[in-house]
Formats: sequence, structure tokens, C-alpha cells
Amino acid sequence: MALRAHRRYGEIMQDVEELIKDHIVHQKRGTQGRSKLKLLVPSVGIFFTPILLEKAFQFQDTERRISSRRFVAPSFNDIRLILNTAQIMGIIEEGGPPELVTFDGDVTLYNDGECLTADNPVIHRILDMLKRGTKIAIVTAAGYLEAEKYHGRLIGLLEAVKNAVTDGILKDPVLLVVGGESNYLFSFDASSSHLLKYVPRETWMLNEMKAWTEDDIKTLLDVAEAALRDCIKSLGLSADILRKERAVGIIRSNHPLAGRFTREQLEETVLVTQQVVEISPVGSVLPFCAFNGGNDVFVDIGDKSWGVLACQNYLGGIPGSRTLHVGDQFLSAGANDFKARSACTTAWIANPIETVRLLDELARHSA
Repeated sequence: MALRAHRRYGEIMQDVEELIKDHIVHQKRGTQGRSKLKLLVPSVGIFFTPILLEKAFQFQDTERRISSRRFVAPSFNDIRLILNTAQIMGIIEEGGPPELVTFDGDVTLYNDGECLTADNPVIHRILDMLKRGTKIAIVTAAGYLEAEKYHGRLIGLLEAVKNAVTDGILKDPVLLVVGGESNYLFSFDASSSHLLKYVPRETWMLNEMKAWTEDDIKTLLDVAEAALRDCIKSLGLSADILRKERAVGIIRSNHPLAGRFTREQLEETVLVTQQVVEISPVGSVLPFCAFNGGNDVFVDIGDKSWGVLACQNYLGGIPGSRTLHVGDQFLSAGANDFKARSACTTAWIANPIETVRLLDELARHSA
């Protein structure tokens, strides 16, 4: 029974893989609208590499014993992890390990609201990638103007990289931090007091980003703030407004009786605010991202696709097929990692432990 299920699942994966290959052929010709996959799934996006589903299923079936289960069908998580493996295999088959790996912060590298401390097992994996010449960027929604605050959130990784440079293990590692989705860029600098150096916007912004005017930015944030205030009132939220240079959001009030927001409150706030901004005049000319941060809601100028594209451009024009973005927000309302899908290949993880396993898998398949 298990052998029959294994064979049938593999055949299904192979069939879907062939549909993706056909779509990629049409994509290269500029006729992707006529692919079989596009007809079946009209919302299908860009494929930067082949997706080796059948081979990935064989690997994950060994790991998760999917075809050996008698009563539990392949789950959403099974499919998600198969797709992650298939994407990694596709990148490596096209040209070896990725040149650039970008990460979300909260829930991807560390637990929500926490910091990347020295005992985090992901640090050793990132150091190994830096040793192999892979460029690393952390693309986070956290928007700070000061390197000190990013140092506080990423202290374990930054100190580990500094020590590796001091000991001669690493030479000129490329480690970037993109804040506010796509609004601030910092580069690792072992000689700086907080190990990060601010990179002026004019040196890394894409031409399209340079067209974002300060008047439009202020107008969009004003519209978003008004929508957030309406949500506070209509949903009875114990929340305060926090306005930043290129973002506005709601955070939990510091009132002693204020509790955590419910998921439904957060997602309703995201969807309402997103719609209000989208239908406003400025919403059609300026990209933005409304997202659920777990216990807050923020609207940022730009989004993670712009953050990843800016990194690729800043590092000399790394293509999407040689870039992997790892994040956890691809499904819920305001899933800001999903935006990176238009800039590069992606891997969808559910927690920091999965990130560690993904990087081990990447190293294993790259060997």
C-alpha cells in the first residue's frame, strides 16, 4: 500500500512539474498567458527556476513518511515543505547555491518580538554560508534610523560575524540589513560601534524608488493613519498610533488593562486599511505594504519586493534566479514576505527551527 501511494504521489508531482516547465517555456517567449498552468491557475506568478517537485517529494517522503501514512492524507505543511525543497533543488540545478539569501526577522530567524541571541543555532548556518561566499541580507519590517536598534535585535549574529572577521575566518563578508521593508539600508562594518554602517539612500535606491516624492509619502501615510484611527474606534481597540518617517501603525496601548489584539482584529485592521489606501489617489502611484506584525499593524512605504530588488541591484545585479528569500508571512492578511515572490525565489517557513532545517537542507543539496 505504501509503495503504491509513494508511486502515485510521485506521478502527481511529476505531472505538476511538467506543467511548470511548460509555463517557464511560455514565460521565456512572453506567452505565459497561454500556458496550460495559467489556464488552470490564472493567478500563477513568475517562476525563476525549474521546480523539481518529483525529486523533492522523494526527499521529503523519506523525511516525513508521507506515503506510509494510512489515515492522514498529505497535509498543507507536507506540500509547503516539498515546495521549499523543490525550489532549493531548482536553484542549485540552475547554477549552484544561491548568491544571495535574504531573511525575514521575526518568526524566521528568532521568535516573535525576541532578538537574535548568541545561542541561536541559525547563526552557525549563516556563518557557514558567508564562508562559502554567499551574500546575506536581513529584510525586515522593523524601521529604524539608528544602527544601534538593529544591533540590539541582531546582536548574536553581528558579534559572531565580527569575531569571525577578527579571527581571520571571514574576509570581507557581505551582510546587509534592509529596514522598513525597503526604506533603510545598513551594511556590516566591523569597525563601527554597532557593527553596522548606514548606507545613504542615493547610493542604493532604484530609479523607480527615487520617483517617490515626499509629498506623496506624507499623503499616503495620512490616509493610512486616518484608516487606522477608524479601526481603533470601530473595533474598540486599546491601541496607540505610532507615526514614523516612512511608516504608520497601531501598537498596543500601555494602559495596564490593555491586552493583546486578537488575530481577527489585526487582520480586519490590515484589510480595511489596505483597501482604504488602495482606492485613494496616492495608493495607485506609490507602492505600500499593510501587514499584521503579530501584535501590531503597520503600513510601510514600499514592500519587501523593493527591498530585495534594492539588495540585488546594490550587490551588482544579482538575478532573482540566484536569490532566495526565506520568510514566514505568505498566507495571512498582510503577508509581507509574499511580496518578495515577484523579485526572487522564496522558501516558506513556519518558525525559526524550520529555518535551521532549511539551511541544513540547502547545504546538503549543495554538497
